[in-house]
Amino acid sequence: MCLAVPGKVIEIQGDDPLLRTARVSFAGVIKNVSLTCAPEAKLGDYVLVHVGVAISVVDQKGGGRNLFLPETDGRTRRTRAVARRRRHVMKYVDEYRDAALVRRLAEAVTRATTRPWTIMEICGGQTHAIVKFGLDDLLPKNITLVHGPGCPVCVTSAELIDQAVELALRHGAILCSFGDMLRVPGNTIDLLTAKARGGDVRIVYSPLDAVTIALENPAKQVVFFAVGFETTAPANAMSVLRAEREHVGNFSILTSHVLVPPAMRAILGAADNRVQGFLAAGHVCTIMGIGEYGPIAREFNAPIIITGFEPVDILEGILLCVKQLESGRAEVENAYSRAVKTEGNVHARKIVEQVFEIADRDWRGIGVIPQSGLAVKAAYANYDASRRFTLTKATGDAVGECISGEIMRGVKKPLHCPAFGTRCTPEHPLGAPMVSSEGACAAYYRYRAR
Repeated sequence: MCLAVPGKVIEIQGDDPLLRTARVSFAGVIKNVSLTCAPEAKLGDYVLVHVGVAISVVDQKGGGRNLFLPETDGRTRRTRAVARRRRHVMKYVDEYRDAALVRRLAEAVTRATTRPWTIMEICGGQTHAIVKFGLDDLLPKNITLVHGPGCPVCVTSAELIDQAVELALRHGAILCSFGDMLRVPGNTIDLLTAKARGGDVRIVYSPLDAVTIALENPAKQVVFFAVGFETTAPANAMSVLRAEREHVGNFSILTSHVLVPPAMRAILGAADNRVQGFLAAGHVCTIMGIGEYGPIAREFNAPIIITGFEPVDILEGILLCVKQLESGRAEVENAYSRAVKTEGNVHARKIVEQVFEIADRDWRGIGVIPQSGLAVKAAYANYDASRRFTLTKATGDAVGECISGEIMRGVKKPLHCPAFGTRCTPEHPLGAPMVSSEGACAAYYRYRAR
């Protein structure tokens, strides 16, 4: 859910900053995209798009330094020549999957490693890339990759899922959600079951789509289940601002926003922590920048490398992290400079700060982490579903035999779970990591269970 896809701006429409859009081509697939958070985008630029919103203009000179290593063997030259002749090349994706370069980076990691190290990739999108492409199998045996809590669907509390179900069934609201959330179990049922029981539960691509649904259904309350990390917060804040501007009185959001840096602190400060360095999620950093990571790296003596999501990105991040660990350094390095600026996205951050404020948040399987979430400010209380509706407060979070908390803290891996692939499958999940497209268990089941 925190993934963003690069596309080329082929047309720009409108002058109003809140309503300005672009037609963006993703290797020939055309989508309308909001430019509110990327007003500097011009025709021909590549933008990273997340849930219908451009969150960053790709710096076509930034990053990619490994891509320009000389083609020293015939196989590399032939592979790249074939790639260049492909009809639909996904720019900023295909070149970061170069097999020859992946091998070269993996060999560099092996040469740089003299001791055992445990590195955590924060984002579930990175986890899926690692497992899908078998990147961990290319690494030396003394490098252990563990999987972090960077799956917003996975850390959404069962209580909030119960409340979303309650909104659809008891309050009769149109409940809009990203598709990943529908099969995540609450304490009783999931949203897909609520839909089967007559609830009006709809999948949307963007929170802005939910505002449109509210405009089209003025007699119904429409609630968007606002789940996500820093990456998704601007789009969710934009939905509130657009609803206010267009006087959409029947729209509100049920918020489950979480923040990455406090979770990293909680992991490093735990008694059973084994993480020595991090691969930070690049798309989160396109919004928040890199400033919050420095104090964490220094306090816990843990290097933090900001990386993208393709094989070359991830292996370069591992190489940089290993080099720091081997030399005893603990610094923040930005290996995703084509998309991440030091200060982040100033436009997006202003929008987020206008609508949301910092709050404590309960992370499923982990517990309450202080100051680790976002809540709707009192000034926008009319658009806060938790204030608009009387919702049941749960007394606990049903976990059962699911070990998702230990997996997301890097203590265990999916294959350590005795229920994995037997009592817990994507068809009958015991926990969110087996359902979400960014869940670690789903990645292992899809690519390694057979």
